[in-house]
Amino acid sequence: MDLAKVDMHKHARTVIERVMTRGTWTEFKSILAFYGPTKIRETVTTLRHLDDRTLSFCCAYFDLEKSDFRCHHLRQLFPSHWVY
Repeated sequence: MDLAKVDMHKHARTVIERVMTRGTWTEFKSILAFYGPTKIRETVTTLRHLDDRTLSFCCAYFDLEKSDFRCHHLRQLFPSHWVY
């Protein structure tokens, strides 16, 4: 994928999701400066999937509860197998 062709405004949801789940602290600070905390908060709360570590980080950083996230509700609707 050519990064020069990525439209940061058109693909904001995908960029924020990828940086939040796979990015570094520097990349997080970059999207925070580019999009602002309000846009990132609105986007991460509507994502269908976040891993546990990212969800906990978002709760702590944006001062939210797990119940504020769509992925938390979906996780409860479709429980996975037990982790032994």
